[in-house]
Amino acid sequence: MPKGYIIARIEVHDPEGFKAFGPLSAIALEKFGGRILVRDPAPDIREGALAGVAVVVEFASVAVARDFYESPEYTDARAARDKASVTDLRIVEGV
Repeated sequence: MPKGYIIARIEVHDPEGFKAFGPLSAIALEKFGGRILVRDPAPDIREGALAGVAVVVEFASVAVARDFYESPEYTDARAARDKASVTDLRIVEGV
């Protein structure tokens, strides 16, 4: 079964407020077996204008990635994140 990935770009506008997101998302990541593969606060942007933290998280499958995203635990984390940032996020299937 192919792995599932969340690929996100997070543009933080309130660094102090964003601190609440980390511990809350860690709870959901642990529950769903998510593994952060990439977290780069200053990626080398070669094309496009989307600045922000680059994040790639691996899950056992796309279904598990969706369950993570829709879980009550991540919903709480997402609410904290949304107060302090603008996010571009997608769930994709690995090859």
